Amino acid sequence: MTEKRETLPTLWEISDDLWEQIHPVILEMDPPKSTGRKRVDPRRILDGIIFRMRTGCHWNRLPGELGDDSTIHRTFQRWVRLGVLERIWAVLIEECAELGAVEWQAADCAMGKAGRKRSVLVDGSGGPLSVVAGANVHDTKLLAATLESVVVEAPHGGDAEAKHLCLDKGYDNPTGRQAVAAHGYLGHIRRISEEKLDAQGVKRYPARRWVVERTLAWLSKCRAILVRYDKKASNYLGLIQLACALLWYRRRWRLKF
Repeated sequence: MTEKRETLPTLWEISDDLWEQIHPVILEMDPPKSTGRKRVDPRRILDGIIFRMRTGCHWNRLPGELGDDSTIHRTFQRWVRLGVLERIWAVLIEECAELGAVEWQAADCAMGKAGRKRSVLVDGSGGPLSVVAGANVHDTKLLAATLESVVVEAPHGGDAEAKHLCLDKGYDNPTGRQAVAAHGYLGHIRRISEEKLDAQGVKRYPARRWVVERTLAWLSKCRAILVRYDKKASNYLGLIQLACALLWYRRRWRLKF
């Protein structure tokens, strides 16, 4: 009988292990000032942001034990402006890459539902590498921006296989193919007529959309991402970046077992 694999519970607060990884990023990008009032513990700030991301509550409805809601909100907006959350995301990807846990040779790109579209580029196992939150526009109009927004660079070994990109039939048009070629990817775009059933009623050449759709499902477990409550698009994107960072931390944590 195989031993049951240990799983990491849903993260509602920053663990000691995760704090060791991201604290240097905060100190580098948002160092405390030498004068003035002492800043609130940034770890508590992150706990408050995670609670808001998970529940989707209003900022002024954060539990009192997490700290002053105005301070948490103000710090969150400053971190979004400075790119702190995006950098935390990138650092966690880089650590997984050093452990050989990033599948650069396969990727997918897809969108969320109308009105809150999210264009997501993922690795072969669904780890998010890039996210663009756009308006209610066609998928292909966000593809170029998504490919340009990858938070880390893929390793350069001179091998074309490191630049494969799998896309569904929504990108089977000149705009989609041009964006793929312009960014140096070898595109595997699902043709519009390819997914018909054979004589046995089975799909021919079934698409790999489940990879990115699973990632979107992971992100949608956070209510503040599932439903956009933030007025500023940058704040909404900041919450997505934090959620993506936590997904990569889960992968890094699994590598220990």
